Amino acid sequence: MEIDKLKRIIRRNTLIDGSRRENDAEHSWHLAMMAMTMAEHAPEGTDLDKVVAMLLVHDIVEIDAGDTYIYNRVAVEEQAAREQAAADRIFGMLPPDQAKQLRALWDEFEERVTPEARFAKALDRLAPIVANHHNEGGSWALNKVTGRQVMEKVRIIEEGSPALGEYAARLVATSVARGHIEP
Repeated sequence: MEIDKLKRIIRRNTLIDGSRRENDAEHSWHLAMMAMTMAEHAPEGTDLDKVVAMLLVHDIVEIDAGDTYIYNRVAVEEQAAREQAAADRIFGMLPPDQAKQLRALWDEFEERVTPEARFAKALDRLAPIVANHHNEGGSWALNKVTGRQVMEKVRIIEEGSPALGEYAARLVATSVARGHIEP
């Protein structure tokens, strides 16, 4: 019942068609599907099942911590503390074996040390870029985010998948060229 609350957490990004903002449950499901369909862009030997599990777990903490817009510097500075407290509470509701397993997935995603975590984080950063590109700047335009700011986030995509990082950079460049966002 607790994770059903994820459906009520509304993100800043819209659906690709721009019709409405997505919720965290939709976002997590979409990323899991992206992992399966973009597996060829993962580093060789990446455990895809682990990536999918990480993506399904990664935003559960937002039930308590809320969605943090990555271009809001003040909110980002406070994000880790809010999310750690949320992780303690939410994973602590589970039986010890499940709590240990799911918390380990969440921690691994946050630390971005393993190829699986870096690929999962790359997908998490790529999805809003794709959406904003396809809806004429979407939340970027609304929040006056520049191409330079978005490109700072592309570095994390490159860490997880050079090919997806290259793709994201092309989308950003095209969005700038079309005038959807400022350089």
